[in-house]
Formats: sequence, structure tokens, C-alpha cells
Amino acid sequence: KGGFANENSLLKLLYAGILKAPEGWTRPIQNWYLTLSQLAIHFPDRLEKYISL
Repeated sequence: KGGFANENSLLKLLYAGILKAPEGWTRPIQNWYLTLSQLAIHFPDRLEKYISL
């Protein structure tokens, strides 16, 4: 925190980084189907209206 003038400047930098982050997400998610199946087991009712399993 010592490198920033105040807390607001730190928050602005974090916000800008979050906005720019998706530009670097070009690769597909590894093991997505395994993750999706685990989510479907733990949260069965939540995924059905968005994704047909």
C-alpha cells in the first residue's frame, strides 16, 4: 500500500486490471467437462435451466 498515494488510487488500479484481464483469456478451460459434471453433482438444480446436461 506504500506505493500508492491513497486507497482510492489502489482501487482504481485493481479495477483497471480486472477490466483488462479477459483480453488474455484466449485458451479454453482445461478439464471443463469434468468441472461441469462436478458442479452438476453438487448443484443439480442450478445448471439445468442454463445448460442441457
